[in-house]
Amino acid sequence: MGPNRREIAMGKFIKNRRAIFGLALWLAAVSCAGRAAGQSDYTTIEVGEGGTISGTVRWAGPIPKIPRLPITKNAEVCSPDGEKTRDLERLVIGADGGVANTVVYLKNISQGKAMDLPEARQHMDQKTCRYIPHILLVAQGANLQVKSSDPVLHTVHMAGAASNNIPFPFQNQYIPIAMRRSGVVDLKCNAGHVWMNAEVLVVKHPYYAVTDNHGFFKLTDVPPGEYEIEAWHEGWRIASEQKVLDVGSQVEVSRPVYSEPTTWAKKVVVRKGQTSDVQFSISEN
Repeated sequence: MGPNRREIAMGKFIKNRRAIFGLALWLAAVSCAGRAAGQSDYTTIEVGEGGTISGTVRWAGPIPKIPRLPITKNAEVCSPDGEKTRDLERLVIGADGGVANTVVYLKNISQGKAMDLPEARQHMDQKTCRYIPHILLVAQGANLQVKSSDPVLHTVHMAGAASNNIPFPFQNQYIPIAMRRSGVVDLKCNAGHVWMNAEVLVVKHPYYAVTDNHGFFKLTDVPPGEYEIEAWHEGWRIASEQKVLDVGSQVEVSRPVYSEPTTWAKKVVVRKGQTSDVQFSISEN
């Protein structure tokens, strides 16, 4: 007895999903093909008696009201707790005023320790229609590892230092994405989950840290010297909206366009074996 229509349809469905996944792997592999990686102006040395820079990033002034977006698709997956709206995670301020997800880094450093960026910041999961973590750090020339825990289609749209659209038709399968150019990569979902957003910083040296929920950061094994230290925030305002195609439903949807990143800079002196304290106060003004 031959296969029935349902079995044939299911076979075609699985075949199509496998074809999409194979295409995703190919796109990730060639995402920057033909685009030469920039020469790094950073040299790795053995740091003897390095110093530490630590501090906090705190919010000053009134806290702006950031709109939440309605969960308009796949609510059973995107909102298992039944919430109707989603926080955009663009400005996370703790009860103590600490600002999470701020990137603090040294600007004018040309030599120091080997790359030791946090492993967790180099892997991203798409879970309950969120990008986790929200801020990622990847060394120039390394791979960003991306997977989806969700049983629905996500398509990662990348713009900035990397440009791509990578579909994730299967759960829990990592796709490595080469990050060949330094800079900021903006991530959004092209499958209709318009609230999903994250930022990847592709960096040339290891002296980067992302603040925790209390706004705390720490940079270790810094060669003694004077540096410019900068706090970078992705921006929290919705500047406008853009019309994009939901590749899953083939329906046009509106997606937020966010305000530009903001930076704050200070000078810091690092001494052998000592800790230098740096405090940032950030606000809308």
